Amino acid sequence: MPIRRFGGHKSLVSHSPKLSYGYTKMNISKSGYRVFSANSTTACTELAKRITERLGVELGKSVVYQEANRETRVDVKESVRGQDIFIIQTIPRDVNTAIMELLIMAYALKTSCAKNIIGVIPYFPYSKQCKMRKRGSIVCKLLASMLAKAGLTHIITMDLHQKEVQGFFSFPVDNLRASPFLIQYIQEEIPDYRNAIIVAKSPSSAKRAQSYAERLRLGLAVMHGEAHHSELDMADGRQSPPLSRTSTGHTGLELPVMMAKEKPPITVVGDVGGRIAIIIDDIIDDVEDFVAAAEILKERGAYKIYIMATHGLLSAEAPRLIEESAIDEVVVTNTVPHEIQKLQCPKIKTVDVSMILAEAIRRTHNGESMAYLFRNIAVDD
Repeated sequence: MPIRRFGGHKSLVSHSPKLSYGYTKMNISKSGYRVFSANSTTACTELAKRITERLGVELGKSVVYQEANRETRVDVKESVRGQDIFIIQTIPRDVNTAIMELLIMAYALKTSCAKNIIGVIPYFPYSKQCKMRKRGSIVCKLLASMLAKAGLTHIITMDLHQKEVQGFFSFPVDNLRASPFLIQYIQEEIPDYRNAIIVAKSPSSAKRAQSYAERLRLGLAVMHGEAHHSELDMADGRQSPPLSRTSTGHTGLELPVMMAKEKPPITVVGDVGGRIAIIIDDIIDDVEDFVAAAEILKERGAYKIYIMATHGLLSAEAPRLIEESAIDEVVVTNTVPHEIQKLQCPKIKTVDVSMILAEAIRRTHNGESMAYLFRNIAVDD
């Protein structure tokens, strides 16, 4: 009789859709990992849903919301003990709230005994603030320290503004590339792309543009001269004058004076006449520079102008300015939610990169090499 009772119990477990504590087989799977979204807005969870659909798992049960006094509260609704946890956080316009959501969720998972906490942050915020500016601070380094303190053990991101940012972290960083998806879009969606020329909006983006030109077997043009100072020309603290103080030493010392830079008018190095101009960059936020570049390219004879970028922040009046400009199409990935901007401007198109993010999650959990995701990726890409 005891043997029959044991056999009946075994049969019941194998056919029941639920295990103890009410968790389904999907929730307590042999895979040993969960995927959560740290966003409190519906628009920002769209990418997380696409990724979980590709992985064939359910999105982790959690509640992220803002209190009446704007404090962020996170409540994880299921056990994460001993699991690999992936937190997908897309960055909306309210950047600082998104950062706090990520930090608080990571800390909540850490105190809930998660084994590993991996942040999937397709667009890493504050990545432009990675150099000292006058008496400012390197905010990107500060954010990296905060994420480590909150409990993150690994980050998966895409197209960092400067690849050297990876050195700010005390844990591994996988910096994926969106270029294969954007190049595929050029080949499949731009008619007569063989008559196109890749354009770098400034000398600082020439390496990225050169990578696209070499892969597409197209020519390269570089624009020089800008209406506004680029970030590379901004003064840092080393150029600040010393404090006035009484000197008891030699008083007749004269140092050579550094001549001030003077930007020339915008010029184009390369022939764009009768060609399709494709401007390549990593971030498109304020679009005034892109609009000015498009006007110059039109004057030089380009008959169509495309802008390709990984992260479409499209802040302020960007949709209106794009719609009224000479730009024919702006193509960005879905690393940043921009559905509202697309409704305001039909010229904005989206490329889905959830496939590579899902594969990166799968490989990270299984301990597989990430080399497959970086095939033919050079150091300068």
